Amino acid sequence: MNYDFNAIEAKWQNEWAQRATFKADNNSDKPKFYVLDMFPYPSGAGLHVGHPLGYIASDIYARYKRHKGFNVLHPQGYDSFGLPAEQYAIQTGQHPAITTAANIKTYRRQLDQIGFSFDWSREVRTSDPEYYKWTQWIFIQLFESYYCKDADKALPIHDLIAVFEKEGNANINAVCDEDIPTFSAADWQAFSEADKQDLLLKYRLTYLAETEVNWCPALGTVLANDEIVNGVSERGGHEVVRKKMTQWSMRISAYAQRLLDDLNTIDWPQPLKDSQTNWIGRSVGAMVQFEIDGHNESIEVFTTRPDTIFGVSFMTLAPELDLVQQITTEAQRAEVEAYIEATAKRSERDRMADVKTISGAFTGAYALHPFTGKKVPIWIGDYVLAGYGSGAVMAVPCGDQRDYDFAQHFGIEIPNIFEGVDISEEAFADKENTIIANSDFLNGLSYKEAMQKVIAELEAKGIGFGKVNYRLRDAVFSRQRYWGEPFPVYYVDGKPQMIATKHLPIRLPEVEKYLPTETGEPPLGNASVWAWCTESNTVVANDKVNHKTVFPLELNTMPGWAGSSWYFNRYMDAGNTDAFASKEALDYWKDVDLYIGGSEHATGHLLYARFWQKFLFDRGHVPVTEFAKKLINQGMITGTSAFVYRLDGENKVVSKGLLGDQKVVPIHADVSFVNASDELDIEVFKQWRPEYADAEFVLEDGKYIVGREVEKMSKSKYNVVNPDNICAQYGADSLRLYEMFLGPLEQSKPWNTAGITGVHGFLKKLWKLYMGAEGLKVTDTDPSAENLKTLHKTIKKVESDIENFSFNTSVSTFMIAVNELTTQKCSSKQILEPLLVLVSPYAPHIAEELWEQLGHTESIATAAFPVFEEKYLVESTKEYPISFNGKMRFKLELPLDMSKDDIEAAVMAHEKTQAQLAGREPKKVIVVPGKIVNIVG
Repeated sequence: MNYDFNAIEAKWQNEWAQRATFKADNNSDKPKFYVLDMFPYPSGAGLHVGHPLGYIASDIYARYKRHKGFNVLHPQGYDSFGLPAEQYAIQTGQHPAITTAANIKTYRRQLDQIGFSFDWSREVRTSDPEYYKWTQWIFIQLFESYYCKDADKALPIHDLIAVFEKEGNANINAVCDEDIPTFSAADWQAFSEADKQDLLLKYRLTYLAETEVNWCPALGTVLANDEIVNGVSERGGHEVVRKKMTQWSMRISAYAQRLLDDLNTIDWPQPLKDSQTNWIGRSVGAMVQFEIDGHNESIEVFTTRPDTIFGVSFMTLAPELDLVQQITTEAQRAEVEAYIEATAKRSERDRMADVKTISGAFTGAYALHPFTGKKVPIWIGDYVLAGYGSGAVMAVPCGDQRDYDFAQHFGIEIPNIFEGVDISEEAFADKENTIIANSDFLNGLSYKEAMQKVIAELEAKGIGFGKVNYRLRDAVFSRQRYWGEPFPVYYVDGKPQMIATKHLPIRLPEVEKYLPTETGEPPLGNASVWAWCTESNTVVANDKVNHKTVFPLELNTMPGWAGSSWYFNRYMDAGNTDAFASKEALDYWKDVDLYIGGSEHATGHLLYARFWQKFLFDRGHVPVTEFAKKLINQGMITGTSAFVYRLDGENKVVSKGLLGDQKVVPIHADVSFVNASDELDIEVFKQWRPEYADAEFVLEDGKYIVGREVEKMSKSKYNVVNPDNICAQYGADSLRLYEMFLGPLEQSKPWNTAGITGVHGFLKKLWKLYMGAEGLKVTDTDPSAENLKTLHKTIKKVESDIENFSFNTSVSTFMIAVNELTTQKCSSKQILEPLLVLVSPYAPHIAEELWEQLGHTESIATAAFPVFEEKYLVESTKEYPISFNGKMRFKLELPLDMSKDDIEAAVMAHEKTQAQLAGREPKKVIVVPGKIVNIVG
């Protein structure tokens, strides 16, 4: 009976679906275990073999935990809102919902054919109105909350209003905008309704504010920092500029310290934790106020080194600050405005990362030193960001390399305030333990003493105070796109109003085109039915807007990270129509036990999701403050690209082995045109690239041999390998085993299709261990000691490997075990049955088929994991090398507990010993128990 993997895999994929084998129960006596993958964005290209790596690892672990007696939740869904579908809609006019549905259908087929044990009854799609209804609901909860510093948590906004009504805001200790005036209860009562709403927006956890954003004119939308690569949009490579817009923002900065502190409570990779720590950027220092000469305005500066206050040589402002326009002199205006225009074309990320470029412009204005009154020139420089701190830096060239370089470049005076430190050194020394000099009342103080002294003096004079600052800024939450979650917001006299939960979801309207309007409004501005009627509580036609009962709806949509910031909670109770998840389901599943996904999401999705989880915890909607206990970042499977080589300036293509020193232009060739021996199908290549139809191909031994190079697997490099082809040719079990066999999960490793033949051969050998020409050859015979030893060392190793996520070494262990059992001619059911359970998480289809052949009617997924027994690995015998005059002639297996005399007697009595001696008496017999026997003749 042959191993027909295609038929076997199709059979069991259908069986699992029909039986709902992997459906998790929300009410089980078993302990729970929640295994989650970062859900995919369903692109039109479908999966390539690099995508399933993390899914295979998580599936192995999920199946293992089921064998171990856990109630396992292993769900899957789709992050189905996003810019690619919208761009395709703009190009083709096809609705994003149609292309997204088609892409999801392809993804589902591909995922099913790889044999994942997903509970598909819990599938979520972020673009499904029944899902984003709850994303809208969470947005409303954020709007209706503020962050109380005393309680260190989010609280209902109505609690804050109650305090305002009773005593004003003088005693309120909350995270809020910095420009809020102090007011009494009487003041509050006297405020207009519009004034009250404006003031509350300054406290709410989601709020409207004018913000500097990354604007991409070509895409017509705001981009997050992680959507920009090398100063251009990741999608399409378009120019990105800085622009001020009124946007919805999330007050994630309120959670900065908790986001930092709680990194110590979760088992996540240290490099990822370091990324979040650096991104949040906690700094301890002081706020210092500098008056501006000749102006009523002042500049507030945060510094981590207030001890260097007397070393301030100049001020640097972010070019985009409004203050710059106010203080710039006419003589400097042209230069300043040109610099501002140039800066607007650089992304925030580029400006933060660029530590080499020195550029700036002098405003012509001066600040006054808070202690000496000395005039300090005010410059602008793009290394200062408006959104970080106050958008201003007090520059101390003798204490900071960048300030030093700036001062040297522009010829600014550099006083030295550090005693005995040469500020001209290329690499600045650590000055924390040096003595302050040339610094008035700080002379002779150490770094720490001077810090304390300056803060005390600033606070005494009312011109500054000690402060903890964070680099983390509030997250812009608006996107000028169509294909995203609509905000549940309408506007009355320009003030945002929330739509009641019972009227959600607010569904995306139909539009004729997906571009911004001619007047620059977002794509939803093209909708003709996009207004809110407060009488019928429905969306109605725009021409019914009367600003009395019918009002305009928000035209922006939410960003891609909205739906992905809470989806792990929805999986716990995905069909619930009354809540995003029931309390019972949330209390049972609590959190994700194992989360697998890419490290590229460290400061995007993973930070935002932690923020939303903490907020939902504060408001009593979830039972835990961190959503994932353990996180593993899987590595990347890279592609092995193929290259043909055209001689520079000639229409001649030369085989790799004949290149020599010739100057060539390497050209990517589709890897599907190349066989396992690196031979190019020249005719197919010519059809693919017609410009080479008449090219001369210089061959070696009649073949064109391509060059190979490991690169990121990508359509643009033509090195993508489709899993459909691999599954058709070798089977899903071979694909699963090979991806694990390539190397450690966390490391990147290159794909080479030729290598899959090894694991495919192993599966054939495994099949033959159970099945012969006549069918099943497994018997009820008792296992030998060798059989038991092989099984139990395999159990021990595989269990250890899975627990430590060392899946690659398990595959090697299976190969060794099958080789040993084949050599032992093992047919014992007592050995081969538990071996299938070990193999099942890795190669579930073949395991299920052989399990059924053994007579089982229940899925192998329900079988208990074999228990390792040490006794079977304890050696009771020793194979002694029997040597004559130091040369080993044969081996003899003897019990380990034999005495030295008994060993000698047994060896001397053996027929091979007698044959070697040929009647001679040995001079000496050397016996080392447990090691050797040497007969000296």
